[in-house]
Amino acid sequence: MDDVLIVVTLVLVAVAATAAVLVRDPARQALVLSLLGLTLALLFTVLQAPDVALSQLAVGSALTPLLLLLSVRKIRRRGLPRPAAPSPSGQPSPSTANGRRGTA
Repeated sequence: MDDVLIVVTLVLVAVAATAAVLVRDPARQALVLSLLGLTLALLFTVLQAPDVALSQLAVGSALTPLLLLLSVRKIRRRGLPRPAAPSPSGQPSPSTANGRRGTA
Protein backbone atom coordinates (compact mmCIF):
# COMPACT_ATOMS: atom_id res chain seq x y z
CA MET A 1 0.00 0.00 0.00
CA ASP A 2 2.81 2.40 0.84
CA ASP A 3 4.53 1.77 -2.48
CA VAL A 4 1.35 2.58 -4.40
CA LEU A 5 0.95 5.85 -2.49
CA ILE A 6 4.55 6.80 -3.18
CA VAL A 7 4.18 6.05 -6.89
CA VAL A 8 0.97 8.09 -7.09
CA THR A 9 2.58 11.11 -5.40
CA LEU A 10 5.65 10.78 -7.63
CA VAL A 11 3.38 10.85 -10.69
CA LEU A 12 1.63 13.94 -9.30
CA VAL A 13 4.99 15.63 -8.78
CA ALA A 14 6.07 14.74 -12.33
CA VAL A 15 2.82 16.12 -13.78
CA ALA A 16 3.08 19.36 -11.77
CA ALA A 17 6.75 19.82 -12.72
CA THR A 18 5.98 19.26 -16.39
CA ALA A 19 3.12 21.75 -16.21
CA ALA A 20 5.43 24.32 -14.59
CA VAL A 21 7.86 23.96 -17.48
CA LEU A 22 5.23 24.08 -20.23
CA VAL A 23 3.33 27.15 -19.01
CA ARG A 24 4.59 30.30 -20.76
CA ASP A 25 2.99 33.12 -18.75
CA PRO A 26 5.18 34.00 -15.72
CA ALA A 27 2.20 34.70 -13.47
CA ARG A 28 0.70 31.31 -14.27
CA GLN A 29 4.09 29.69 -13.83
CA ALA A 30 4.20 31.03 -10.28
CA LEU A 31 0.81 29.50 -9.55
CA VAL A 32 1.81 26.15 -11.05
CA LEU A 33 5.04 26.34 -9.04
CA SER A 34 2.92 26.69 -5.93
CA LEU A 35 1.01 23.57 -6.95
CA LEU A 36 4.32 21.78 -7.46
CA GLY A 37 5.36 22.80 -3.95
CA LEU A 38 2.14 21.36 -2.56
CA THR A 39 2.68 18.05 -4.34
CA LEU A 40 6.28 17.90 -3.11
CA ALA A 41 5.07 18.56 0.44
CA LEU A 42 2.60 15.71 0.00
CA LEU A 43 5.41 13.46 -1.23
CA PHE A 44 7.57 14.35 1.77
CA THR A 45 4.66 13.60 4.08
CA VAL A 46 4.14 10.21 2.45
CA LEU A 47 7.87 9.52 2.83
CA GLN A 48 7.50 10.30 6.56
CA ALA A 49 9.52 13.51 6.54
CA PRO A 50 7.08 15.98 8.13
CA ASP A 51 9.75 18.57 8.93
CA VAL A 52 10.82 18.75 5.30
CA ALA A 53 7.17 18.84 4.24
CA LEU A 54 6.49 21.84 6.49
CA SER A 55 9.55 23.64 5.11
CA GLN A 56 8.40 22.89 1.58
CA LEU A 57 4.95 24.25 2.35
CA ALA A 58 6.37 27.48 3.71
CA VAL A 59 9.05 28.11 1.12
CA GLY A 60 8.08 26.21 -2.01
CA SER A 61 4.33 26.68 -1.88
CA ALA A 62 3.99 30.15 -0.43
CA LEU A 63 7.10 32.31 -0.31
CA THR A 64 8.75 31.57 -3.66
CA PRO A 65 5.56 31.93 -5.78
CA LEU A 66 4.67 35.11 -3.88
CA LEU A 67 8.07 36.65 -4.62
CA LEU A 68 7.79 35.64 -8.27
CA LEU A 69 4.31 37.16 -8.57
CA LEU A 70 5.48 40.41 -6.97
CA SER A 71 8.49 40.54 -9.30
CA VAL A 72 6.34 39.94 -12.38
CA ARG A 73 3.92 42.63 -11.23
CA LYS A 74 6.72 45.15 -10.75
CA ILE A 75 8.31 44.36 -14.12
CA ARG A 76 4.98 44.66 -15.92
CA ARG A 77 4.31 48.02 -14.27
CA ARG A 78 7.72 49.33 -15.32
CA GLY A 79 7.16 48.28 -18.91
CA LEU A 80 3.97 50.31 -19.34
CA PRO A 81 4.53 53.63 -21.13
CA ARG A 82 3.43 56.68 -19.21
CA PRO A 83 1.02 58.98 -21.01
CA ALA A 84 2.37 62.48 -21.59
CA ALA A 85 0.48 65.09 -19.60
CA PRO A 86 -0.87 67.83 -21.89
CA SER A 87 -0.01 71.41 -21.06
CA PRO A 88 -2.83 73.79 -20.07
CA SER A 89 -2.76 75.35 -23.55
CA GLY A 90 -3.41 71.97 -25.19
CA GLN A 91 0.00 71.94 -26.92
CA PRO A 92 2.65 69.35 -26.04
CA SER A 93 4.99 70.65 -23.40
CA PRO A 94 8.58 71.42 -24.49
CA SER A 95 9.92 68.78 -22.10
CA THR A 96 8.12 65.98 -23.98
CA ALA A 97 8.01 67.46 -27.48
CA ASN A 98 11.62 66.57 -28.27
CA GLY A 99 11.27 63.04 -26.90
CA ARG A 100 13.33 63.64 -23.77
CA ARG A 101 11.88 64.34 -20.37
CA GLY A 102 13.02 67.24 -18.28
CA THR A 103 15.05 69.04 -20.97
CA ALA A 104 13.91 71.99 -22.98
